[in-house]
Amino acid sequence: MQRSFVDVIVPVYNAPAMLANCLDALVDRLPLYARLHLIDDASPDPAVQQLLSTHVLASRRAVTLRRNAENLGFVATVNAAMAACDGDVVLLNTDTVVTHGWLDRIVTCAGSDPRIASITPFSNNAEICSLPDFCRANPVPADPEALARAALAAGPPTYPELPTAVGFCMFLRRAALDAIGLFDAQTFGRGYGEENDWCLRASAHGWRHVLCDDAYVVHVGGASFAGTGHRPGGEQLARLLARYPHYNDLIATFIDADPLAGRRRAVLAQLHPPPS
Repeated sequence: MQRSFVDVIVPVYNAPAMLANCLDALVDRLPLYARLHLIDDASPDPAVQQLLSTHVLASRRAVTLRRNAENLGFVATVNAAMAACDGDVVLLNTDTVVTHGWLDRIVTCAGSDPRIASITPFSNNAEICSLPDFCRANPVPADPEALARAALAAGPPTYPELPTAVGFCMFLRRAALDAIGLFDAQTFGRGYGEENDWCLRASAHGWRHVLCDDAYVVHVGGASFAGTGHRPGGEQLARLLARYPHYNDLIATFIDADPLAGRRRAVLAQLHPPPS
């Protein structure tokens, strides 16, 4: 079956070592229906420019490489990239490492319901989508592909509902972007809270957010703000809560119910089967 194009957008700011790992994984784990966009937000580290140029020249596929003339911040950078694309979008941080089959499974998930606005995969470090320990920054696994195989073997996916996506690896449906708009760069310009705000806006219009519970992507954590002098939290969270006073209660209710517990157990059972 021929799939529609998906635009995979990787916003870049410094962190060349993490970027190299991210790009190396994408080389043979990005399907042909994916269009890769690398957006450098005016990184001052010359190693980043060299790395991006080398990757584009060595790539066997078309890659769009853009460099901002000045640093715009995470939200404005991804907004410009999403506006320039016409397909469904995956926003992928540079501190991620994708596994085999990751995008096929996310796209299959998207095809299960046209009202799905956003999709997040399992990861070691993904807050409510963390595995093995819920709401924890678990260490990067020694064998990420083993986690990916276990997630796939844990039974048919059910795509459980989430209150919000997690931004490290986030699928956004084009129809939802067209209906809801882009991220709010004016309020969340440097990042943190922008994906939560977008998800809550989408939910208010009947869109859904789900976990792709048969996909797994590694997330190291922290690269999006490295070297910027900005740390997520505090002021940005206050802005989110001013707009959505119920947000903390929404997340707390989800954590208390922990509807993903059964799937996590099933994945771990595949990873560590009991002795026969």
